[in-house]
Amino acid sequence: MCPSADPPRPEAPPSVARGKTRPHIGVTTSRRSGWRIFPLVAFNLWLAGGRGVRWDTARPADIAAVDGLIVGGGDDISPDLYDGQLVATARLDTDRDALERRLVLAALAAGKPVLGICRGAQMLNVALGGSLHQDAYATYPGSRYRRTVLPRKTVQVVPGSLLARVAGPAPMRVNALHSQSVDRLAPDLRVAARDEGGMVQAIERLKDPFALGVQWHPEHLVYASRHRALFAALVAAARAGQDGDQIAEIRATAADPAPD
Repeated sequence: MCPSADPPRPEAPPSVARGKTRPHIGVTTSRRSGWRIFPLVAFNLWLAGGRGVRWDTARPADIAAVDGLIVGGGDDISPDLYDGQLVATARLDTDRDALERRLVLAALAAGKPVLGICRGAQMLNVALGGSLHQDAYATYPGSRYRRTVLPRKTVQVVPGSLLARVAGPAPMRVNALHSQSVDRLAPDLRVAARDEGGMVQAIERLKDPFALGVQWHPEHLVYASRHRALFAALVAAARAGQDGDQIAEIRATAADPAPD
């Protein structure tokens, strides 16, 4: 009688299987503006030791082909995903909504880390069962509306949060281009930062796989070490991989950045 064979091991993503040192990170973008946004994200990933792969609704997107995921900024998320009411000022891309929701759920199910940027933070919350304020500044009148890529807004980082470990616990200077924000928080997520008016500015997952969402655009702030640290944390989690302890790896390798 022949001995039974061991069950087949799952195949590693191509970046690991081919022995490449840079984890491959899928980056979702708008078909309309991705040509100018993706290079900024890819540059930040390259500085952090990763390699970006651009995805949009016209390109194949398969979580099995990458080691992690960035959900980028863009249009508002349809309230159909969380039983909300559409506001007149919303600009929607329902095909992208469906793509990104699928990718977020697939990434977390596969044990692969996720970083959400602006719309991406909102999608992380919605995909996991949360909801959004569609007119965030009407809901939070104390949150000053400053639509700029420059760091003109201050957010308070929650003490003891993963964000505090990654980027430091001091208040952060950030930019702001969003009109929506987190309302009802999804299970397994917690608030990691708020602005002066109480609006949620960052959310994070309570357990592996690593998932962090920030309401601002760190890709525009590449000159600031605390914002580069967000991409470094994602790459560190991607290196740890499905069988590693991603959050422990981030805690072990993250420096305490000085305020920029």
